[in-house]
Amino acid sequence: MASLARRTPSFSTDVPHNPSTNPTPQSWGPPTTYATKSDKIVCVLVGLPARGKSYIARRLSQYVQFFYGAPTKVFNVGEYRRKVAGAQYKPASFFDPKNEEGMKQRRQAAEQALEELTHWMAEVAPHRVDATHDDLFLSGDFGAVAIYDATNSTRERREWLVQRLTPTGAKIIFIESICSDPELIKENIERSKVNPSTTKDYTGVDTAEATTDFEERIRMYEAVYETLGSSDVEKRSYNYIKLVDGGREVSLNNIRGFLPSRIAQFLVNLHTQRRSFFFSRHGQSEYNRLGKIGGDSDLTEHGEAYASALGEWTVKNVMHDEEGQPVPARLWTSSLLRTRRTARHIPHPSVPYSPGEEPSWVQMRPKAFRNLDEIYAGLCDGMTYEQIAETMPEEAKARKANKFLYRYPRGESYTDLIARLEPLAHELERLREPIFVVAHQAILRVLYAYFMGFPREDCIKVSIPLNTVIELTPCATGCIEKRTVVLEPPKGEVLDPASH
Repeated sequence: MASLARRTPSFSTDVPHNPSTNPTPQSWGPPTTYATKSDKIVCVLVGLPARGKSYIARRLSQYVQFFYGAPTKVFNVGEYRRKVAGAQYKPASFFDPKNEEGMKQRRQAAEQALEELTHWMAEVAPHRVDATHDDLFLSGDFGAVAIYDATNSTRERREWLVQRLTPTGAKIIFIESICSDPELIKENIERSKVNPSTTKDYTGVDTAEATTDFEERIRMYEAVYETLGSSDVEKRSYNYIKLVDGGREVSLNNIRGFLPSRIAQFLVNLHTQRRSFFFSRHGQSEYNRLGKIGGDSDLTEHGEAYASALGEWTVKNVMHDEEGQPVPARLWTSSLLRTRRTARHIPHPSVPYSPGEEPSWVQMRPKAFRNLDEIYAGLCDGMTYEQIAETMPEEAKARKANKFLYRYPRGESYTDLIARLEPLAHELERLREPIFVVAHQAILRVLYAYFMGFPREDCIKVSIPLNTVIELTPCATGCIEKRTVVLEPPKGEVLDPASH
């Protein structure tokens, strides 16, 4: 019988490059963008005021830019309206369709926003119908996504937009946000429409008066509102996504292509309900103490002390609200030993999911994801930065030259991390409960940069120290950040050598 022993391959991946046998080698490196030449898109928001359109526009813009590397920009017509009509308070009567002067100024603002959008699109992704075959491949035209943020509440306005945008060569996707839940509308008005810290429309106006006025403004729009798909032309020809009550119901019409499909999936998971994300690195590991990168080492004595302190802190600050009442919460870790050991002191009692219910929610049920494992250092796993500089000077030089794009030999780069964290970003956007993520420095750099709206290249600069919990709470204008040192390190001891 023939031997079934594993055969040695006839080639070796360790053979150095020989210019005489391979004079023009293919370069290998992380892609800088996942967009394609066909991904030139204009997303047009549709919906009544206080339906979360600006929140959707901001989150979608950051998602596309961060995970797919495509240039994105939001054009908010409200900002242009304040430039045209003045930033001072405008009563609801200004938005009355019968107010000719108000309608004129609002139309002017819409035209200015659209003009700047088309100008921006032409600069970052030119539409060149006369381009040669080689030009199309070598021009660097990798598409772009512009987001036109306004009510766009009538068929006439949407038809005007289609006529103006068609010459750009972009695919037009309408995104309608519908909300029939009065509590959600009320919450959005209070947090983003009449709150002095988040709006410029009611500066110096009493909150109660501003709320009454804004509700009247909504009624002005309701009088002329026409939902997407209310005509045969829109049903047959328009590409659109309809979101009802923050994702409770979603419908798609003519959505085709890779990036449009990813946008649709992202919007399916997106909602405006407020909750917090808690991020922490594991406690100090043996490899941290030795200055080694990667590995799957256990915690040091101080790392164990942090794990114990973190369990107590989490019970008080994540699993209970300010009144001391239990709230449903989640726990994620990586699959590596040091994160699982760090999270093991967090308890898992059963609590009611809603007041008055029987206890049925298992608090902080641990879920381990390999997507959350630390960046893989390949051949450098378990080495110190000094050892890498001594034994692999070219690798150390390459990493120093461009840390974001650098890929460890047989390992990963930050762009690889972004690709494998994208599915978890969808999950994080979907969750309604506060969640605690215990992971690693590079992983949390990427997640932090995404939620804070940083350019993807800047994730390498984010500080994620040991023994610290970072709390991020998405809101109308971005993310509210709070950092808490849970356990002070011993005096004179460096818990974690600086990342080179």
